Amino acid sequence: MVKYGDRLRSLREGKGLSQKELADKLNINRSTYARYETSSTQPDYDILNAVANFYDVSVDYLLGRINEINKPLLSEKEERDMAKRMEKMKKDLKEGNQDGEGLNFRGEPMSEEAMESLLEALEHAERIATLANKKFAPNKYREKN
Repeated sequence: MVKYGDRLRSLREGKGLSQKELADKLNINRSTYARYETSSTQPDYDILNAVANFYDVSVDYLLGRINEINKPLLSEKEERDMAKRMEKMKKDLKEGNQDGEGLNFRGEPMSEEAMESLLEALEHAERIATLANKKFAPNKYREKN
C-alpha cells in the first residue's frame, strides 16, 4: 500500500514545486511538511484538506485509501472478478436475453456511448458495494494481508 508521504512527494514533484514553495502556499513550516513526506508525522485534517484542494484530489487518495484519483482500492482478485462481471453485463446489454434482444430505450437499441456510461455507473456502484461488504465482513472472512 502506498504511504501518504509518497503520494505527497509525487504530487509535489509533478507540479515542479520544492518543499519550501509548497509549505509557503500551505502556510506551514518547511520542516513540518518534510515530515509529512517522510510519513513520520501525519498532517491534521485542515492541512490534508488544504493539500487535497491544492492538488484537486480527495483526502482518501492522499491517505492511500483509493489507488487512483477516484478509484477505491480493491485486491487484484476483486478487480478481475469485477472485470468479468462488467464484460458479462456488456454482453447482456448488447445481446440481451434468450430472445436476443438487447437493452432498448423506447424501442431503439442503446447507443455505444450510453452503454459505456451505464457500465461506468454500474462499475462504480459495484466497487462501492464491494468495499462496503469488505469493511463490514467479520474478521474470520477477511483476506490475510
